[in-house]
Amino acid sequence: MQIFAPKESDPQETRAALVPETVSRLVKLGAAVTVESGIGDAAAWPDKSYEEAGATLSPDRLAALGSADIVFRVGKPPEAEIDAQKKGAIHLSFLDPFNERGLIERFAKAGVTAVSLEMMPRTTLAQKMDALSSQASLAGYQAVLLAADRLPKIFPMMMTPAGTLSPSRVFIVGVGVAGLQAIATAGKRLGARVEAFDTRPVVETEVKSLGAKFIKIDIGETGQTAQGYAKELTPEQIEKQRQGMAKVCSRSDIVITTAKLFGRKAPVIITKDMVAGMSPGSVIVDLAAEGGGNVEGTVLDEEVVTPNGVRIIGHGRLECRVPQHASQMYSSNLTNFVDHFWDEEAKRVKLDLDDEILQGCVITHDGAIVHERFKDS
Repeated sequence: MQIFAPKESDPQETRAALVPETVSRLVKLGAAVTVESGIGDAAAWPDKSYEEAGATLSPDRLAALGSADIVFRVGKPPEAEIDAQKKGAIHLSFLDPFNERGLIERFAKAGVTAVSLEMMPRTTLAQKMDALSSQASLAGYQAVLLAADRLPKIFPMMMTPAGTLSPSRVFIVGVGVAGLQAIATAGKRLGARVEAFDTRPVVETEVKSLGAKFIKIDIGETGQTAQGYAKELTPEQIEKQRQGMAKVCSRSDIVITTAKLFGRKAPVIITKDMVAGMSPGSVIVDLAAEGGGNVEGTVLDEEVVTPNGVRIIGHGRLECRVPQHASQMYSSNLTNFVDHFWDEEAKRVKLDLDDEILQGCVITHDGAIVHERFKDS
């Protein structure tokens, strides 16, 4: 079985879909691995390291796509490159299927089995393949470092001959994977005083276990989906949440928002009035910027300073700022997928679409759109 990983087409993408360590794992399974020359340049992995791990280098992307049984990518491919893949091939990457109907139809027409990593079920069995979570963890970490770099204060309390410096106050909105990593980084690692809020009361224990304070706001009945995500709030609940959060924001030096709604626009939970109530020099990092933003005034991939001196950071894909570890985790997720479905006797991946994991993440197969969420959309 031939596996190919091309260099990413997006010039802003720094991650690689394969790293030398996972190349070695795939070769040991019995796969033949080819990577495009320069695939690891942005993540500090030279071509030589891939060759030493057992991969073949290819300077011809289209030819390699045409001969591959499995294609690993980070981002969605240009549509023209879908046509270059052979019928029956398997493609694994982030695909944004809710917003890319044309791309999905192109995969189906080409007879390619398209696996969307965003749709990977959040189950114990699939956890090792959950690229969305692995990347979110790095984004939460990086959000704190970015905020610390922009804040005109230090994070920890410091007792000096010149006096005592109070710890910075950090407010994390949304306690998913990114939020939990942000809490741990800001509090445990950097010494800030951390508070956190989530619409799911069930996460209070996790927040407290990391040494942070859980903010309770009565917004009525809430909960989480079967996938573990927070359920979408009503307009009335969002307004109650804003009112409860305004006081916390006003006393915070840093606010980090992580509330994303997969497939839909991110909810606005920090209004301009709430930002206006924050102190000059305060920093907001909006991790939902790519989905429209949780903060009024967020501009994707820009930093905006408001009239009252609050900096709103809307940089997307913060995990791309740590490309070596981001690539290592992402590549491991994809390799775990291959390993899980590997047929040792046939020395190839065999997919049974009755499998619970595959029902969640396979979008197209055998010339048709097969995922229940997208069949008739």
